[in-house]
Amino acid sequence: MQHRIVVLGAGYSGAIAAGRLAKRLHREDVAITLVNAEPDFVERVRMHQLAAGQDLRPRPFAEMFAGTGVELRLARVTGVDVDRRSVRLANANGAGEPDAEELAYDTLVYALGSAWNDHGVPGAAEHAHQIAGRPGALRLRERLAALDAGQPVVVVGGGLTGLEAVTELAEARPDLDVALVARGGLGDWLSPKGARHLRKVFERLGITVHEHAAVTAVGPHDVTTADGTTIPAAVTVWTTGFAVHPIARATALDVTGTGQIVVDATMRSVSHPQVYAIGDAAMAMGPGDKPLRMSCASGTPMAWQAADSIAARLTGGKLPNAPLRYFNQCISLGRKEGLIQYVTADDRAVNAALTGRFAAAYKELVCKGAAWGVANPTMGVPARRRRLVRQPSPQGSAVGTRA
Repeated sequence: MQHRIVVLGAGYSGAIAAGRLAKRLHREDVAITLVNAEPDFVERVRMHQLAAGQDLRPRPFAEMFAGTGVELRLARVTGVDVDRRSVRLANANGAGEPDAEELAYDTLVYALGSAWNDHGVPGAAEHAHQIAGRPGALRLRERLAALDAGQPVVVVGGGLTGLEAVTELAEARPDLDVALVARGGLGDWLSPKGARHLRKVFERLGITVHEHAAVTAVGPHDVTTADGTTIPAAVTVWTTGFAVHPIARATALDVTGTGQIVVDATMRSVSHPQVYAIGDAAMAMGPGDKPLRMSCASGTPMAWQAADSIAARLTGGKLPNAPLRYFNQCISLGRKEGLIQYVTADDRAVNAALTGRFAAAYKELVCKGAAWGVANPTMGVPARRRRLVRQPSPQGSAVGTRA
């Protein structure tokens, strides 16, 4: 009897984990199913480019996983029953019964990721655009294309996503009046060198910055800040962070107040050992006992750790002990400028930073490398697959151990 491994979500983390497991384990021993609502891989780190009018290379999963033994199931996940070890699925296009199918598992890898977070700000859900996924980026792209010269565009959020979005839009549409609204200071977490370069790029691109301004309401034609200031906005782009998929919160899994699944150092749920969680959906601790931030930089090593841990437990191998740490923050500032901020292991800025065109090229290599890692998730994995450790079932037949 094959050990059934189900991976939910085919973003950076889920797709890498599925491919790495396929390389680690014998097909005769395991059945690996990857569930995703879209047939193509979405390069989430490039959604600001898509919104700005650039076309991205299609990356169909059918080609990525051809010959690997991974079965791709196009469906939406509507629920998880961790006690019965089953997943409820619905048609990817939303048609048919909401709970039309049930998929059983022995080991579950939960990688459903996150979506945009409006933080309950009045009007944000109704009037703001988001770039957390391809549909939102395409809607924003269409809306921006319809804007006449001189129209105001406001990006709300001064984090990495906001910085990349506002500079990309300002570079692609210099005819628009582009502004950023940040709760804190512009790049106030960066090194002095990084912050200076960021301001220099903003000045060159003509981006207006509203610092230390919390948006309290979004209207169809403006945003309002906590001090009562009204900022005109023909288009508002919301980039104030991410919220995880709500499904985990509805299960018996141990989750945080934000709905992330609490995991140990091997990415295994602390409450249900048959479940692993990776990427934005997981609350994993990094250096300094600090939670890993939601990012591709966190999700990729989390996927490696989970896949190798599952393979080790199933085959009786040694558990991996790779530290999860950060090296830099890579920020694109349009197609011609970039900022590589070097950081400590726990993600605090140090003095060293790369800027300019070289940094832009560096960031582009990072983005290409992330996509390559999804298509080639077995980098560094030994070619020899290991067999599962077998133990007698209650009926006397041999079955694989359960992770």
